[in-house]
Amino acid sequence: MNAPSLPRQQLLLVDDEEDALLELAELLEGEGFNCFTATSVKLALNHLTRHPDIALVITDLRMPEESGMSLIKRLREHTSRQHLPVIVTSGHADMEDVSDMLRLQVLDLFRKPIYHVRLLETLNNLFPQPCMGLVSP
Repeated sequence: MNAPSLPRQQLLLVDDEEDALLELAELLEGEGFNCFTATSVKLALNHLTRHPDIALVITDLRMPEESGMSLIKRLREHTSRQHLPVIVTSGHADMEDVSDMLRLQVLDLFRKPIYHVRLLETLNNLFPQPCMGLVSP
């Protein structure tokens, strides 16, 4: 595996389905991102408090205790995190959800199962890989 040697941005992944969460974290860490994972909104908010350098949140929309939409609303109300980019994943988004996401300035919506190539293109456009310049002797 040719993982980039320079670390990239810190990402927070939120999903109550632990298998999907770990699979996504493995994919993104293979691309050089540093991933934190949370299985609930409460855990996600704890990560955001402890890790101020998190550059983007990828959250599931539907979760048992509190929804991804609730997480986004809380982020948008918090002054230091109101502009944090958010990507939503869902197998069950409806038009009302999409309308709310537009209002809350969600960066993108990915239907589950996530098409990894498109997600990586989105992340690479948002966070270009650092150039590894060759140094001449």
